[in-house]
Order: sequence, then C-alpha cells, then structure tokens
Amino acid sequence: MTLRTTERKHETIYALSSGHGKCGVAVVRISGVNARDALNKMTTISNIEPRKALLKKILDPETKEVIDKGLCLWFPGPKSFTGEDCVEFHVHGGSAILASLMTALSKLHFYQALPGEFTRRAFYNNKLDLVEIEGLADLIEAETEQQRKQALLQANGHLSKLYKDWRKKLINIISNLEAYIDFNEEDNIEDNVLEICNSSIKSLIKEIEQHLSDNRKGEILRNGIKTVIIGKPNVGKSTILNYLVQRNAAIVSPTAGTTRDIIELRINISGYPVILADTAGFTKSPKDPVESEGILRAKAYAKNVDLIILVMDACEYLQSGMTYSDYMKEYVNNMNLNEILTDEYRKRCIIIANKIDLLNEKDKEIIKKENVVATSFITEEGLLDITKTMINYCKELCHNTFNEDPVISQNRYRNHLSRCLKNLQNYIKIISIKNYDMVIAVEEIRIAMRELGMITGHVYNDEILNNIFKNFCIGK
Repeated sequence: MTLRTTERKHETIYALSSGHGKCGVAVVRISGVNARDALNKMTTISNIEPRKALLKKILDPETKEVIDKGLCLWFPGPKSFTGEDCVEFHVHGGSAILASLMTALSKLHFYQALPGEFTRRAFYNNKLDLVEIEGLADLIEAETEQQRKQALLQANGHLSKLYKDWRKKLINIISNLEAYIDFNEEDNIEDNVLEICNSSIKSLIKEIEQHLSDNRKGEILRNGIKTVIIGKPNVGKSTILNYLVQRNAAIVSPTAGTTRDIIELRINISGYPVILADTAGFTKSPKDPVESEGILRAKAYAKNVDLIILVMDACEYLQSGMTYSDYMKEYVNNMNLNEILTDEYRKRCIIIANKIDLLNEKDKEIIKKENVVATSFITEEGLLDITKTMINYCKELCHNTFNEDPVISQNRYRNHLSRCLKNLQNYIKIISIKNYDMVIAVEEIRIAMRELGMITGHVYNDEILNNIFKNFCIGK
C-alpha cells in the first residue's frame, strides 16, 4: 500500500466508474464511511432500500441547485463491491453534468479515487482476492470471446479456489506435523500421522506438476497467440497478412523485398486473440544493409512466437524435382532458419504453398497431398483453409474454456507455483535422509504455503499490490 492510500483508507472516495466521454448514462460511485451523506445532502431521499434504484433530482449540497435527475442506489457495507457503504448515481453522461456532480461531491469533503482504489478496498475488506482481482482486470481488457470466458472464470473465483484448497491442505499438514514434533512420544498422536502427511505432500506435488505442465495455454490466451509469417521474398507473405486482417495493412508489390521491417497487428480469429506479424523475406544474399537488418529482426522475432506461418512458392517446389521433404529442408536451410524451425517448432508451423493458380490440375493434386495449405490469391482457392487451419491451431495452443479447468493465466502465478513445488520437493528430499531434522523439513512446507499465499494475497507486499492496481482505471 502506498503512503497516500494508507492515509486515505478511512476516507470516503468517489469517481466516475463508467467510461469517459459523452454517453447516454454515466455511473458515479462513492465508497466509504460517509458515503450515505451523498444521499442525505444531495437528494431528498429520507429512506431507501438497499440495492433498489430510485429516480430523484440530484442537488448541489450547498446551493441546492439541481444538477441532474438520475437513479440513486444505496449499497450498505459489507454487502457492496468494496465491502464499505457505497452509493451510486446514474446520471446523463454529459461532460458538464459530470463536472458539476464531481464538484458537488468534493464539497462533502470526499476524495477523488485513485486508479484501482475501489478494488484495492475490496481486497482489504476480503471481498476479492488478488487472483479474482487480476481476473477482473483481464475481463475489462478482454478483446475476444475466449479471453472473456477465461477471465470471467478467474474473476468468479474458479482459479482462486484451487490455490486456496492447496493452501488449506498445507496448513493442515503443518498443524499435524508440528503436533507430531511436540507430542510424538505421547499416546494422543496417531501412529500413522507422519505417513498420512507425507502421502498428502506427494499427492500435492503431482497436482502442482500437472497444473504447471499446461504448455502456457492460459497465458497464451490471455496475452494473444504471437504468430509470425516467414518465407522467401515475394512468396505472398504480405498478401496473407492482408487477407487475415481483412484490410491492406501491408504493401503488396511484385518487387521482391518490399517489406523491410516487422508489421505487427492484433486480430480476432473465431474468438481467439492473434498477434500477427509480417516480416522481411528471408534470403542468404540481402541486397542492402536495410534488408539485412530486416532479416535479422525477423529472425529474432520468430524465435519467440507461439505459431509460425511458413510460406513457399508451389511452382518453385514442383520445378525443383525434389521430394517434398528434401525441398523443405533445402528451403529452410537457404533461409538460414534451421535454428528456428526445430522439431519442436515444426509442431506449431503452418506451411502455405502459395500461387497454385499457376499450376495445372495434376500438379495441384500433388501439392494438396502434402501437409500444406494450398492457396491462390488470384483465384481465391484455399483461402478459407488458411482460416480453418489457424482456428485449429488456436484451439490447440490455447486453454479450452469449455471444460472450465483452472488454468494458469499469468507468469506471476507460475513463478510462485514453481517455487512452491521446489519447496515441497525439498521436504521430500530432507525426510529421505537418515536422522533428518523435522523442524527444518516443516519449514520447507511453511515456505511453500507462503508462496501459495502470495498468489491469492493471503501473503502480500506493497510492490505486488501497487503493480496490480496501477493497471486499473480510475473508478474501478
């Protein structure tokens, strides 16, 4: 918590909670011990039922001049978003109305809310944990349907429950082991308590290992599927990008080497977020320093992507007289891409054989027998296959939101879980040593429990909180 928010935590705050700019309806939220004063001094309401909207004139508290007519709602704590007493005014969204309303609220000695301050108060009042809060932030930022579904599950506590359950298990194990340490020679301790605890630890280790072995599917869905289009110059890379984004985002020219720098765009493919990048054509003999730099940048970019679209010229392949396998090896080698297109990356590589309009039907059939997407942007043949193939890869790379399995959505969680796992494994190593010290062993479990608490916010520090809440807008 920053000094400023520490000093203000008992103050009443207010802010515009809906979007800025002119709109039909704007929502102004007030939260804190004196929130009810907004109703008492700015309306004629004498009695209001919680969570029931009343249409009333909203007045300046000093001059009693009418600011607007709108809906007034009362949310007494703790049954409110922040856990404190809250009031909401739903007014017309004109800038002059909102400016007048904000001025009126300041006359009640309320403070304008800082970014994320309402949500921070919800956290301190145990209305939301950190995982739910980050899910809420992701829900607000979601650009696609699959992102929305994943964020909603997290905001509703789907992921938090898993981590809280694991933490409760560790608390129970620590309690039993400490009792074992203190009373192991007395009759009131079960003979097999140590075996039960060790079995539970081993079971939890397997659960966490399985949870971590998810190929980052939740993080990829949250951040977007980073995709790069690569290939030799003038094979149609920019044309493919323009087709996928449905606009002329990249210059298309018959002149080889038109694209020099990386062009990166965000698109929505069947509810999946894709960050699509067009790159300079790969060649062993760049024509000038600018093209050479473009190739270096493209290679560096391609090393850190989730999906590769490799484009080749179908005619060039058939004219080579080589088998498809041999041609692809030479094609990749000629572009110096062997270090990028490893066996692991080939599993996440879509190969597009472009310009099939220049082939006869027999040659087209030869191409289509290979594991490629055969296309022509002249006849539009195979274009839908590009989209279908990308959808299939997106489904494979991303978390399946339909089965609602809890999934890691942020690297922060993964880091804490990895450290938690390491501590639990350390415990198992310690107890395998002859004449081990149980006190030292239990400390490993205690540290593991702390790591889980860092995820949900049961254990926190100011740096983590400030980093999370700074990403919220004012009014949330």
